[in-house]
Amino acid sequence: MATVADVIVKTLVNFGVKRIYAIPGDSLNPIIDAIRRNRDIKYIQVRHEEGGALSASFESKYSGNLSACMGTSGPGSIHLLNGLYDAKMQHVPVIALTGQIETDLLYHDYFQEVDLVKLFDDVSVFNARITNPDNANYIIWRACREALIKKGVAHVDMPVDVLRMNSREIDLSYNIEKPDYKPDLKGAEELINKSKRPLIFIGSGARDAGEKINKLAERIGAPIIYALNGKGIISDGDKKVLGGIGLLGTRPSIKAMSKTDLIIFLGTVFPYSAFINNVKNIQVNNNIEDLNKIMKADVSCLCDVSYFLDNLNVSEKSDKFYDEMDSEISKWKKDIESRAFKRDNIISAEALSYEISKRIEDDAIIVGDTGNVTLWVNRYINAKKNNKFFFSSWLGTMGAGIPGTIGISLASGRKVYGIIGDGSFAMTSMELITIKKYNIPVKLIIYDNHILGMIKLEEEIMGYPEYGVDLYNPDFARLAESVGIKGIRIENYNELNEKLDEFFNYDGPAVLDVITETNETPMPPKLEFRVAERYITSILREKLEPRE
Repeated sequence: MATVADVIVKTLVNFGVKRIYAIPGDSLNPIIDAIRRNRDIKYIQVRHEEGGALSASFESKYSGNLSACMGTSGPGSIHLLNGLYDAKMQHVPVIALTGQIETDLLYHDYFQEVDLVKLFDDVSVFNARITNPDNANYIIWRACREALIKKGVAHVDMPVDVLRMNSREIDLSYNIEKPDYKPDLKGAEELINKSKRPLIFIGSGARDAGEKINKLAERIGAPIIYALNGKGIISDGDKKVLGGIGLLGTRPSIKAMSKTDLIIFLGTVFPYSAFINNVKNIQVNNNIEDLNKIMKADVSCLCDVSYFLDNLNVSEKSDKFYDEMDSEISKWKKDIESRAFKRDNIISAEALSYEISKRIEDDAIIVGDTGNVTLWVNRYINAKKNNKFFFSSWLGTMGAGIPGTIGISLASGRKVYGIIGDGSFAMTSMELITIKKYNIPVKLIIYDNHILGMIKLEEEIMGYPEYGVDLYNPDFARLAESVGIKGIRIENYNELNEKLDEFFNYDGPAVLDVITETNETPMPPKLEFRVAERYITSILREKLEPRE
């Protein structure tokens, strides 16, 4: 007869879970042993539970399938929360298993006793504790099902004594039914046909519909802009693609937004409505909760993006709005290239990003961490036809880059690059050990400017002088070498090309530590006067006011 631990592991396997990210602990011993005895699931030993949860989150961002992470009683499980909130806010299915003390010790204020069901309530779409061994099969089945259907985090708390008990195995086969929404598209068709300057705005919900979007854009003459999660759906080299929007975006996107008379939102809930003019809009999303959530739609279409594109019947426009934007795109690209030049042997982030973009392979996956590197990736790393990009786009947690590359590399088997700031790298650098242990061939590039650049900029545009953001860093290349990973360090512009080539040609995991300009400011594509005024004030205060 199978134990509860066996039943849990078998159910995970039945739902397609390939690996579970965890650190062992006494309350997890039965389930660790069940994983050891099951050949269809792999245990990945991370070095911090936060890293494990982030790896699981990014794995699901890539695959869309259920992923899993695990923490032991008390502190081990608490560490999972940051990565799980990343999964929650990006609507990806992750199951989190937490070890718990014996049931007869609950509510005794025992060592490492934490009410994990209560703690995980906000992050979870399903949240339960197994107390009856004969109910274990149903609870773990239900957790997996809810995570997939509701696209979020399911949490199951597992007292160690229950894990050791025998359990009934019930045939709980599953079939996740996808809603088959087929709305009437006449309202959308009328708006598009009447529009003179339609604009297509894409997000992660359009990830598998790139070619179809391209055909619609050609037909109706629409430029394409993207939310952060929409980067890479269509090549940045396509003349219709103007880039991102918002603080991370481009001037052509801002310009197109000011001229358009209709925005077609495909698979996105763009939160920064201040960047969107009060124009007519069509919203296409397969999640009813996301329609009309940020702004009111003139036409709402509850369906998959592919259904919308397959069934839309609109006239071809002879005047192409994207042709109007040609000069704006040319000027922007020249401006971007002009920033990528040698400045007294100092490496600017723009120059580094420009050179990286030229070398990244067409089929590679790029993971961008949080901070100024998000802007450098979004603005300077050009998406080629088969590139995919992933971020902690809604939680925006620092330190997601290294664990994110681990999860995506294990799930995809493709070349994966992590582009990471020095502040973020230090936060989760212990996962270099995980990379080495499993020989995961990821390539990590550190923008090492010895400062929390995004926070510095935020202080300054609020009118405050820079304070508390300078960083003392180790030599990250030597740190990588101490783990057994190839480490390369670049300290001046003259060695940039040679060492970049060495890094990109190296076969295996590698870390590239690039010393970049400290005071480089990633300005937004459009700077309002009141922001500029506060920024100048802060610079003057930095120079004139004494520090404590």
